[in-house]
Amino acid sequence: MTPTPFVLEVKGASKRFGGLQALQHVNLTIKKGEIYGLIGPNGAGKTTFFNVITGLYKADQGDFFINNVRYEPSAVDLVAKAGIARTFQNIRLFKEMTVLENVMVGEHIQTHVGVWGALVRSHAFKLEEALIQRRAQELLAYVGIEKFADKRAKTLSYGDQRRLEIARALATEPLLLALDEPAAGMNATEKLALKELIQKIRQRGVSVLLIEHDVKLVMGLCDRVSVLDEGHLICVGPPQEVQTNQKVIEAYLGLGAAVHG
Repeated sequence: MTPTPFVLEVKGASKRFGGLQALQHVNLTIKKGEIYGLIGPNGAGKTTFFNVITGLYKADQGDFFINNVRYEPSAVDLVAKAGIARTFQNIRLFKEMTVLENVMVGEHIQTHVGVWGALVRSHAFKLEEALIQRRAQELLAYVGIEKFADKRAKTLSYGDQRRLEIARALATEPLLLALDEPAAGMNATEKLALKELIQKIRQRGVSVLLIEHDVKLVMGLCDRVSVLDEGHLICVGPPQEVQTNQKVIEAYLGLGAAVHG
């Protein structure tokens, strides 16, 4: 029997911080090309789960698979090489570098020329560097900020810095793009543009995991949604089912409007 082609499969992820059980046997599967939302009230364990699967925190328990191949989320660079790229709630760019250089940093995870080739600037190194620059320019065009290529990253608007961070993540050629609160601080127009960009990324064949406090955005964008509450997974399903689930409504303090957006 052919295994289900999950891009990401997590089985029994658990994480404790002292006396706090932040995650309790959490399971999750994401299919190829799927936009998947993870929501929950403050302190539910969303960020902990995010940090566990991307290698910032080491899980106490759990099995992790990318394309049915086990991976160990023990370090961020190893997770990136396995096929997961992430952004952060607090934007982390090289602000004194140019916009183009920021994306080129992401491209370098895919390089093949060794340290010696880079030091002596071999012919192979120069060819690869030219290719990296061209790919970086293509990604800037893809996210709509190519006109800022030579500007310092810190000069971009907040929304465009988000786009740059996404372009840099895409530069690693991920199977899964994990977005941590990408709409935080955005106005309505920027959120609409973000929604369109995420849909465009799906068309690229990249799966998306979205942690987001804007429940309305999640429900209008995601194919499936998981809800965490106090480290437990309380609901998984399509948005229309999740919005009417009694446990979900109770987790949001009975505020149905918060769940429905």
